[in-house]
Amino acid sequence: MKRIIFILAATGILSQAFGSPSGEKSKATGQRTGSAISVTVTTPFSASDHRNSDMHDRNYGRRWDQDEEEKWHDNGARSFRGHWAGIEFGFNNWGFERDVILPDNLSYMTLNTTSSNCFNINFSQLNLGFSRHMGIVSGIGLNWNNYRFQNDNSIAVGLSGTIAEFIPDNTMPVKKSKFSDLYLNVPVLLEIQIPAGFSNHLNIAAGVIGGIKINAWTKVVYEDKEKSRINGDYNLNLLRGGVHARVGYENFMIFGTYYLTPWFQEMKGPEGLNLEPFEIGIAFTFND
Repeated sequence: MKRIIFILAATGILSQAFGSPSGEKSKATGQRTGSAISVTVTTPFSASDHRNSDMHDRNYGRRWDQDEEEKWHDNGARSFRGHWAGIEFGFNNWGFERDVILPDNLSYMTLNTTSSNCFNINFSQLNLGFSRHMGIVSGIGLNWNNYRFQNDNSIAVGLSGTIAEFIPDNTMPVKKSKFSDLYLNVPVLLEIQIPAGFSNHLNIAAGVIGGIKINAWTKVVYEDKEKSRINGDYNLNLLRGGVHARVGYENFMIFGTYYLTPWFQEMKGPEGLNLEPFEIGIAFTFND
């Protein structure tokens, strides 16, 4: 009996010693407990950590989006392909003071426009893309021009040092006569490609073009098929420059060039004047 009473007393003392205190609120259950021992229960992922994690995820997502956008933009700029390289064919003429009708004292320079043509080979192209569909296009090309005179005359450098009319041998009827030149051209064009249909584009480009003279010559073909060709510089400046524009659908383009810088050396053109050559034609480009 005494042993039973001792056990019950000991149990009561232990319960008193280790029972829940009543003065605090348990962080685990929210109930008030005794003051002897407080138990704090913490979760491995608190609310503040959850908010921080959300912010990290959002920042990471934003950084990922920015990186992907920059990567996409860079890839698009690198994939830009302009429309310069290819072959071109067109018609050319020249004007005087922005007028295609020449003054009377230059009548011997009047051309047969339908027989005056140009042929160009653009064999090199450089692309600098701002985006997938816009960028700068440059390159190198060869530009042949044939200017066929309307009359049976030709031209030569006269005794005064200026370009003057040259009359071929009257004993042989002239079939045709022309003045030709060959230039190495380099353009700098801004091209914009506008979507037009499934994976197709309308291409618009404009800018400046410069050329360096390689050769110039006159050629006379007589009725008996005899030919006469005379090479020379014909008082042409070594360099020339102008404006160039082209528009087209995919690899088919229409182009135009107007040269604004003095074509002939100062006071050494026809009758001491200067002419302004221009050309209009079509192009088939290879930009893939």
